[in-house]
Amino acid sequence: MHKLKFEKIFYVVISSLLIITFVLVSYIFPPYSSFENSPGGVKKIYYADYISPAHQEIINMFNEKYKGQIEVETINLPFEKFSTNERKELLARYLRSKSDRIDIFAVDQIWVPRFAKWSVPLDNLISSQQKNNILKNAMETCYYNGKLVAIPLYIDVALMYYRKDILKTLPNYKKIVTELDSSITWDEFIALHKELKDQAAPFFTYQADNYEGLICIYDELLESQGKSFVENGKIQLNTPESKRALQLLVDMVNQDNISPEIVTRLKENPSYEYYLKNNGIFLRGWPGFLADYSTNAHYKNILTKIERVPTPHFKNGKPVSIFGGWNLMISKFSNKIPEAAKFINFVTSEEAQKILYQKGGLLPINNQVYEDSLFLKDNKSIQFYKRLLEQGVHRPFLQSYTGISDIISYYLHEAIKKNMSVKTALDDATDKINSGNFQLK
Repeated sequence: MHKLKFEKIFYVVISSLLIITFVLVSYIFPPYSSFENSPGGVKKIYYADYISPAHQEIINMFNEKYKGQIEVETINLPFEKFSTNERKELLARYLRSKSDRIDIFAVDQIWVPRFAKWSVPLDNLISSQQKNNILKNAMETCYYNGKLVAIPLYIDVALMYYRKDILKTLPNYKKIVTELDSSITWDEFIALHKELKDQAAPFFTYQADNYEGLICIYDELLESQGKSFVENGKIQLNTPESKRALQLLVDMVNQDNISPEIVTRLKENPSYEYYLKNNGIFLRGWPGFLADYSTNAHYKNILTKIERVPTPHFKNGKPVSIFGGWNLMISKFSNKIPEAAKFINFVTSEEAQKILYQKGGLLPINNQVYEDSLFLKDNKSIQFYKRLLEQGVHRPFLQSYTGISDIISYYLHEAIKKNMSVKTALDDATDKINSGNFQLK
């Protein structure tokens, strides 16, 4: 009886999820009739991404340039509504349907191996000159099995923000800033927290929810020690370096009171809001943070007091910054591949990349931007980012990465919430991955 009742509940839940997914996809991706080409021979291409004001400006420029020939229509997947993990699953489910309603879609650079089977090889569609203009660190994320299957839209690199007005209350402010500018050690960072113990504001806000952002922090801590969670093609979580990395994340919340408990429920955008609303001192984030809030009058005064520095590193380790970023892929089910390729060439141009940086705070992937002395003079923060890019490291590129990442982030999250020990979390994650069953629920 209990078994039958359980099965009934199970099928009701599954059916509900399927209905919700269908409604969501139908809402985001309009009916087929709206995807037909306009009269007069204009080819409409459909582009799925988070469409920021900077994205839209570039799209408007492209549409004006190719007026009467090609028109880009957007399918907006804003980070405020969809986490990176949710975007990944939504796109994957849609592409499995083999529909031609999406022509171009954006992927987190680490998803490229997973989405390669749904993408068009680009070697013959992107000019050699355009390829050579792209940063090597960004370009190396775009290949799968030796084939070019994606093109970078922008690159990200992790960094830390701090409130200079709060640090200026300390007598050794100049010394602290010097240490921060060269990447402070975690020991020094913890000692700094003790100096500011009288501050009611949260000391360090980071993203510890169960999602890809937590993997970025964890892997950066490993790379600072010269390690990765993949060694010789195998997942290696039971290492001293891995335990040290996770223990730090756990202790910051549960022992040293460096980070508030709420970080276990925060992804990027909510963490930014929390940091600003609560006058936080330090924030781990990405380059687009300040640009995202630049038009928000409520935070205008606070934003002028925020500075950028590299993330901390372990003593006897090395300063590193984990890479992020988003790449563009053309769906192999598209019937407008040449037009889609023209758009990708356009958005990687020097002109378009400068707009992405100036209007959206997104780091350019076009080498020419970094060589333009006049642009560098007017955008001094570019020099800081160039330094971070030089110490950047990628997360492991594996075909099964997204499934492995989901498991690791789940167990890291459980440990930080103190639902299990560091050792148990890493042991259970290892066992789960090695079992080959990537389903957590």
